[in-house]
Amino acid sequence: MKTWFAIPLWQRVVAALILGIALGLFWGPEAEGIKIIGDVFIAFIKMLVVPLIFFSLVAGVASIGDLRKLGSVGWRALLLFVITGQIAAWLGLFLGTVFKPGDGVDTSILQAGEPPVRPDTTWRDMLLEKIPQSPVQVMADVDVLPLIIFSLLIGIGILMAKEEGQPVLKIFESGSVVMQRVTMIVMELTPFGVFALMAWVAGTLGVDALRALGQVVFLNYLGCLLIIGVIYSAMIKFVAKLPVIDFFRGIIDAIAVSYSTASSNATLPVTLRCARRNLGVSNSVASFVISLGATINMNGTAMYLGLATLFGAQIFGIDLSWADYVLISIIATLGAVGAAGIPGAGLIMMTLVFTPVGVPLETIAFVAGIDRIMDMMRTTTNVSGDAAVATTVASMTGEIDREEMISADDV
Repeated sequence: MKTWFAIPLWQRVVAALILGIALGLFWGPEAEGIKIIGDVFIAFIKMLVVPLIFFSLVAGVASIGDLRKLGSVGWRALLLFVITGQIAAWLGLFLGTVFKPGDGVDTSILQAGEPPVRPDTTWRDMLLEKIPQSPVQVMADVDVLPLIIFSLLIGIGILMAKEEGQPVLKIFESGSVVMQRVTMIVMELTPFGVFALMAWVAGTLGVDALRALGQVVFLNYLGCLLIIGVIYSAMIKFVAKLPVIDFFRGIIDAIAVSYSTASSNATLPVTLRCARRNLGVSNSVASFVISLGATINMNGTAMYLGLATLFGAQIFGIDLSWADYVLISIIATLGAVGAAGIPGAGLIMMTLVFTPVGVPLETIAFVAGIDRIMDMMRTTTNVSGDAAVATTVASMTGEIDREEMISADDV
């Protein structure tokens, strides 16, 4: 048992991925017999959605502090988080639309559940539906937008209550930590779920499905590299007006740790150290922006949620309209905000995005086997974004030592 846990989780997942594919190709359609193991894993993931997003989002909003004291730092950071999150989500939708990774996969032999039915309602009805008239019912139905709105209001209410709201804040902060621990327990089941699901996919759908999954991995890495290399570089060069190469040299330690751990939270101390020592960001700006970013700035996850939704729509033949695209971009951005900074959080958030646009949840079973490989790159994107926003905000507010950033390369 000790030997098993001594092996890093990502290595166990990769080994399970390879063994699952090999067994599926050898066993053929009979491999569907072990799919129940993967179904149990997916069921545990669905179990985590509501409490994880509720506690994480409320705690993240409330951790901002006194709204009156945010000043120039707070609104600039939040604005950059929202803008880059939207760009990332639309980038995922663009890549999925152009490259169509789900085309050509024959899923007719699968017994997929009926996709959620979207009622034909007016925009007024849709607007009213997003107001959480019954928070308990919203949670029971896993209705994403009302749940997010309710969570945001609770977080804002805690901020407005000031000292009197601190006991409630402690509850949500503790709840967020507890849910992260529970998520880590469920993530320990990942190798077994991946093994069973990949055996099922390879044995039932064959090489075409594996090729499609390979395309998803490629597009995930391509999208993340575009976010880092284009969006963040442009932010540093044109908004912060700082050398791009010096910035990336300054965060190389955070990049290495984030890729290996696939956890924004685990990388947080390293990211803070890089921002303060290598980038010259003031302690106050670095602590506020990067700590907040580790909770709500998940651009890699937002991009992936858009891409994965289109992948699921393509393999199951679901037609999506432009209105669906807009809805996906909004939910992917907000869903990424509620994603905990731990491995596997993006997989959990898929339920929130798939259901409103009618994409079957069986898509999760397809991508679960390759999620860890992609999660490592998404986390690197998220952490790089935290540092980029912190550096940009510090530059805009005069809270950065530019000489410190440039001279850090010689240390």
